[in-house]
Amino acid sequence: MKRAFPAVIDVRYDRRVSRIVLSLASGLPLHFAPRDVPGLQHARPAELANAQLSPSCLGVHFPHIDTDVYLPALLDSFL
Repeated sequence: MKRAFPAVIDVRYDRRVSRIVLSLASGLPLHFAPRDVPGLQHARPAELANAQLSPSCLGVHFPHIDTDVYLPALLDSFL
């Protein structure tokens, strides 16, 4: 069965532009501001820097603030 969304293969916080950067298996990078995502809007850069991929590779966990971002929901909210 083909996945509806490409897997997230890397996540990082880019302090220079204050954006979270997701690299997708399709080759498409996604960049978004933490202020635009519920649960991340008040996070400090140090809290965003240690993000981890979820086991499904469709989400990202931010352990310092115990918040998860699910890629399909993120895309739905922006589109």
